[in-house]
Amino acid sequence: MNQPYRLIARPGIDEYLTDEPPYPDLLPADDLLLQHMEENFLSTRSLIIDLPEEKLSFRYAPGKWTIREMLMHLIDTERIMTYRALRFARNDSTELPGFDHLKFVGNSGADHRSPENMLDEFQAVRFSTIALFNGLDEEALLRKGRINKNSASVRGLAYHIAGHELHHRNLIHKYYI
Repeated sequence: MNQPYRLIARPGIDEYLTDEPPYPDLLPADDLLLQHMEENFLSTRSLIIDLPEEKLSFRYAPGKWTIREMLMHLIDTERIMTYRALRFARNDSTELPGFDHLKFVGNSGADHRSPENMLDEFQAVRFSTIALFNGLDEEALLRKGRINKNSASVRGLAYHIAGHELHHRNLIHKYYI
């Protein structure tokens, strides 16, 4: 997309999911969230596309995910968090359920997909995510909802998505490369 995006202020601590790590803290405090989402996707794509097969299939310990599985986890989680944000932005007060990320990864078939195919899907999801948040007004960004007995704002979920990607990219650098 590579265009100017709206500014989205960092959410307050009461806008984050309390049962998750503080992923938003991994992002700069410059309100350029959507620009960072685009740039971070491009960096993640560049990192993964050049990895050899043995790195994509590597598990650094029993039960740990491969890089392919981690990428699928990012895609699935972003889809779910964006859906939640859309519900809250539209003022839907229904409490939403959690999801079992381990079952999602285990049933994703990620290790049988090419990195190009998965990165194409990630790109489609990411730019759809950016478009959604770029089109929301301030009032919608500040709306909150309940997820699995926790609460979060729309912008809190946006920052969660972006920080979650950085968290997993840091794991790739630490344990896989």
